[in-house]
Amino acid sequence: MAASGGGGGGVAARRRFCGAAKQITKSNLAAALGEIESRVRGCDFVAVASRRTGDSSSSSSGAGDRRRWRRVLGADTAETAYLKAKRAAESFELLQLAVCPFRLRGSKVLAFPYNFHLFPRDELNMGMPSYSFSCQTSFLTSMAREGFDFNLCVYDGLSYLSRVQESMSRERIPIPHVGRLSSSSSPPSTRSSVADSIFMGRVKSRVEHWRKAAKEPSNAAEGSLVKSLRKLILGGDEYGSRPCLIIDVCSDHQVQLALEAVSHISDELVPIVVPEKGGEPTAVRVVLTSSEDDKNLLMAEIQKMEDEQNLKVRGFREVIDLISSSQKPIISYNCMHDFTFIHSKFLGPLPPTEHEFMCSLRMAFNNVIDVGHLLKEIGPLRRAKNIPSALSYLKRRFFVPVDLEIPFGDENGEKSDGHDVLRLVRLFAKLNHLLKITPDCQTQPGDQSTQIEDYSNVFYPTYTSVQEHEDEENIGVGVNTNVRKVSTENLVFLWGFGETSANDLKHRLKGYHVLFSEEFELRLADNTCAVVVFFRPGAAEELLREIGSGSASAENMASEGLKAAGFEAYKKVCILGLWDADLADSLESVLAEPTSDHAAVPAEVLWSGELMLDINDLLES
Repeated sequence: MAASGGGGGGVAARRRFCGAAKQITKSNLAAALGEIESRVRGCDFVAVASRRTGDSSSSSSGAGDRRRWRRVLGADTAETAYLKAKRAAESFELLQLAVCPFRLRGSKVLAFPYNFHLFPRDELNMGMPSYSFSCQTSFLTSMAREGFDFNLCVYDGLSYLSRVQESMSRERIPIPHVGRLSSSSSPPSTRSSVADSIFMGRVKSRVEHWRKAAKEPSNAAEGSLVKSLRKLILGGDEYGSRPCLIIDVCSDHQVQLALEAVSHISDELVPIVVPEKGGEPTAVRVVLTSSEDDKNLLMAEIQKMEDEQNLKVRGFREVIDLISSSQKPIISYNCMHDFTFIHSKFLGPLPPTEHEFMCSLRMAFNNVIDVGHLLKEIGPLRRAKNIPSALSYLKRRFFVPVDLEIPFGDENGEKSDGHDVLRLVRLFAKLNHLLKITPDCQTQPGDQSTQIEDYSNVFYPTYTSVQEHEDEENIGVGVNTNVRKVSTENLVFLWGFGETSANDLKHRLKGYHVLFSEEFELRLADNTCAVVVFFRPGAAEELLREIGSGSASAENMASEGLKAAGFEAYKKVCILGLWDADLADSLESVLAEPTSDHAAVPAEVLWSGELMLDINDLLES
C-alpha cells in the first residue's frame, strides 16, 4: 500500500490512511510482538502519537469549566508548562498509542504503523492499576466522531503496569524460575563454611537417595499405601508428570548452596527456585528428567510460563521497553504532553520538576525529537495550530514530494485509528528534507546536513492539541508570527476587575497608572485574571513595588479593587497544585502565605497574544 505525493494531509489523505495501521489489542499482542520488534530494530526512527481522554494543552477544558488557565498559556515557562502537563498526565488516561517504525531514504518513506488500544485493567487482581481518570468532552466527542470503538478499548484494550508497579507486583505474585549459580557470590567465612558444608552434604545425600529411588522400576505389586509411604519418606512429589523433590531454604545464600550441591550430582536434574510473596525464596524444587530432550522440553515449558506471566504483568509496556532498548530516535508532536503521559503510565510517578523529569526520561528514551521544535525552524510555521495546518502550509508554499509506502494494511480496512501517526511521519519527512536533517547512521563525510541529535530533547510548550482537529480543507498559517521572547520579570498577573474584555480592561488601565501609557499587552488567562506583559525592562517590577507599598500613584487601582502579583506567585500556584480554583483565588492563597527570601531566577517565555484567552472564548463555555 502506498500514498505518494506532497499532499497536505486532508480528507483525501485520511481516506488513504484508513486501514493502514495494524490494530493491536489484548487478543493479538503476543502474536505481534516478534514482528514489531523486528520492525523497530530495522528502522531509522519511531514515531508515536497518542489518543487521550484530555490534555492541559487543550483549548477547551470541557463545557462550563471556568478554570481554563490550567491549559498551557503563552506566559508559561518550560517549568510551569511541565507542571500543567504533569497534572494532565496524572488526571487523564491514554486510550490509544500509535507506534510507527519507519525508514527514510530521500523522498521515500517505508512505514509500519501499529495502533495499540489501551485500558488500565487490573489483570492480576492486585489493585494495580486502579485508576480513576477524568475526561474532557471535546476529546471524547472528537474520538467518537472519527469512529473510536470504546467497547473494544474497554473489553479488549491492553492493560499495563509501569516499571515501578511491576517491581511491586513481583513481591505480590512471585514467579518460579530455573535456578542458576551466581558467579558473584562472595566466599563464606570459616565459621559459616562448616555450616554450609553440613547443609550441602545433607542436600546432596537426600537428592542422591531420592534420585536413585525415583529411577528404580516401579513394583506393580506395591499397593497405593506403600507407594504413598515411600513418597512421604523420600520427600518426593511430582512436577507435572516428572518426579521432583522439594528442598526447603530460608535465604538466597541457602538457595545457592542447594544449587551447587545439585550441580555436582547429575545433569538430568533441573532446579526450580520457588519464591514467596515478598520475593524471598522458600524452596528449591529439583525435577528429574528422563533424557536430554526431556530436559530441553522442561526448560522450554518453564521459559514459556515465565514469558506468559511477564507479558500478563507488563502488557503494553513490553512495547515501550522494546522501543526504549532499541535507542532509536523517537518522533512526536507536543512531546511535553506525550511523554509526561508515557512516563506516568509506563515508567513511574512523575518527578516534581521539569529538570528531574528530563533526566528520568533520558534514562529510557535518550533521543526524542519534537516536531513542534522543528516547525519553529521555519518562521511562519511557528503559528501552525496542529499537524494538518502545518502540512497544509507546506503543500501551498513548498514542493516537497514524499512517497509514503505502507507494506501492510489492517485486516479491518474500515478502521481509521492510527492515521495521526502517519500524518506525523509525513510531516517529519517533509521537514527532514527542508532542514536537511539526517540520522547519525546516514551521515557521510563532507555532508552539509544537520545532525538529528541537534534537535534532540528540546520540549517546547505547545498551546493547542493535535487531538482537536479542525476542518482540514480550510486551515491556514499566517506569515506574521507575532511571537516575542519576554523575561518573566516583565509579567504581571492582575485580578479584581470584574467581567470585561481584554481590550476594555487595557483601555481602563491607561487611566489608572502612568506605566500603562507605555508599550504593554494584556490578555485574559481566565475570566478572573489577566496577564500583562511590559516591554520596557523594570516596568513590571516598578508597578508591583508601588502597588505593594500603597503609593499615591497606585491609589486608582486600589480603589477599583485591582490586585497584582509577579510571575513567582503564579509559579508557586503551579508548584503547589492549586488547580481547583480560579486563578485569582489561587494567587490570593499564595500571597497570604509567608514569602521566601531567596531571589528568583528570571526565565524567558515565548509571548504571543494570539495564544491567550479573550472574553469571547470564555463566554463560549
